Amino acid sequence: MDTIKKEAVSMKRAIYIFLFIFLGILLGFVFHIVLELLSIELLVRNFDRYSLGLSWEQWFSIHTVASVVLFFVGMWIGYIQGKKWWNVIYVEKKRPIGPQV
Repeated sequence: MDTIKKEAVSMKRAIYIFLFIFLGILLGFVFHIVLELLSIELLVRNFDRYSLGLSWEQWFSIHTVASVVLFFVGMWIGYIQGKKWWNVIYVEKKRPIGPQV
């Protein structure tokens, strides 16, 4: 019976961390959207002034690289935060709201 409980906790921890990774990816996409909207607005408004001497093709390459980087940064932050909050809530039993167990 003890082995089943350990497996359940292990699965719960994996799901918990996976969901934090998913949240990190989603927040990375939101950040990407805001950053992209602002930069495209500036580039469309006055390309000569805000392009930093780069062409549209170069900006597209920057966009592609930045998209991949933000995706992996979101995954990494989600993983780190998932591990941290798992330890705070389930190992250390510290809960920010509600009764302390």
